Amino acid sequence: MSTEPWILAVLVLAGLIAGFVNTMAGGGSLLTLPALMLLGLPADIANGTNRLSVLSQSLSGVLLFHKEEKLDRRAIVPVLAPTVSGSLVGAVVASRVPRHILELMLIVTMVGVALLMAFKPGVVTAAEDEAPRPVRGRALLVLFASGLYGGFIQAGVGFVLLSVLGGQLRYDLVRANALKLACTTIFGIVGLTVFIIAGQVAWIPATLLAVSTVAGSQLGVRFTLRIDPRLLHRIILVCVVLCAAAVLIR
Repeated sequence: MSTEPWILAVLVLAGLIAGFVNTMAGGGSLLTLPALMLLGLPADIANGTNRLSVLSQSLSGVLLFHKEEKLDRRAIVPVLAPTVSGSLVGAVVASRVPRHILELMLIVTMVGVALLMAFKPGVVTAAEDEAPRPVRGRALLVLFASGLYGGFIQAGVGFVLLSVLGGQLRYDLVRANALKLACTTIFGIVGLTVFIIAGQVAWIPATLLAVSTVAGSQLGVRFTLRIDPRLLHRIILVCVVLCAAAVLIR
């Protein structure tokens, strides 16, 4: 593993940006995974090492959303039950199979959701005064599938969760983001545990990345709470296009 200062600086910068965009939308792992591989880590070790930062930034964001009273605590358990089940299965699979399997599905889903969010926001996100729906039926299956993907590779799962929490359960974008981070916090715990057991975590870069992503997530939450939702939709679209391009060209 390389420890050259410029490479470590790239890792810290990637962590700051990833924490920021993950809090607003998702896809930050598409920055941090290549940065970890730039250190010389194999893809499976990079995937495992990345999970500590996923956990730290998500927990940091959840706590700040809760402080701002934007987290629907009553929905946490109903939303987490199917997503955690899926993430456990996905994490176990991820430690054994190539991670490119779901990438095409990821790109199609991310771009489709982001386009709807930017130009037909009522389809995938609700108004602030709209009452959320209960977690049942198709929403349970889609949340399980989101958890499966989140446990498998993590990168981009935020876009999927936002579409489910907004489109299916009718949360506005800010509250959907808060619940999304609650889900990714648990994904982080489950995924990190699996990868630790598999011996696929490099702790020095993992810790460095975790600290930088927490700083980015704090900035991201404050930005999300103050920005016009319509502008946020378009920022998310830009993030999605860039992430999809990163998947295609790497």
